[in-house]
Amino acid sequence: MKTALVTGGAARIGAQIAKTLHDNNFKIIIHCNESLEKAEILSEKLNSKRKNTVEVVSGNLNSIDSIKSIVDSIDSLDLLVNNASVFYPKSVEDSDIKVWDEVLNVNLRAPFFLSRGLSEKLSSTSGSIINIIDIHSERPLKNHAVYNISKAGLKMMTQTLAKELAPSVRVNGVSPGSILWPEASAEISDLEKKLMLERIALNKQGSPQDIADTVLFLANSEYITGQIINIDGGRTLNQ
Repeated sequence: MKTALVTGGAARIGAQIAKTLHDNNFKIIIHCNESLEKAEILSEKLNSKRKNTVEVVSGNLNSIDSIKSIVDSIDSLDLLVNNASVFYPKSVEDSDIKVWDEVLNVNLRAPFFLSRGLSEKLSSTSGSIINIIDIHSERPLKNHAVYNISKAGLKMMTQTLAKELAPSVRVNGVSPGSILWPEASAEISDLEKKLMLERIALNKQGSPQDIADTVLFLANSEYITGQIINIDGGRTLNQ
């Protein structure tokens, strides 16, 4: 039975990735930070299906010490899914050093040092890394300056690691388009949602299952590395 670590795996897309991998005979390590209660509920639910196949690790990915603790806690790994991400609107003018550090540390630095720290363990199992990127790594989303930069960096990191860690570790990426509406400070209006849907060729949102299915496909595809798949319903055709 293979083991997968899913960062930000307690809710939204991350939770669906964890469920889908578990349904396909993976052991799951659910990483969380502020969503410990949700992570434990999901862990209990999945463990009720197959005992002792899910565990929870918590840690703030803004901290290098926390990343090191996560790496040290894992004995064996077949799949790392770098899903955890910080997303909220900030223009160039409003992006101070605090915003820069928070977004870049979680969205880019953490995936790099998790990948680096776990690369030997992944190498020993001929494992893989899958980074959850964003279609805005290619075309920027207005008023999300640092977020766009972080995801563009994550795209290049995916290709760089694919070259550096080959042939023993495969590295790929998944770039979601409109999958779930943003929450909290990133929430958008009904008009903005309508305009966004009109720019999608398939004229509808995707679902977290679309992302999870692609992660599973890449995890099982032993001759694919350095690739990034857009799951966007054709939205990039009209950007």
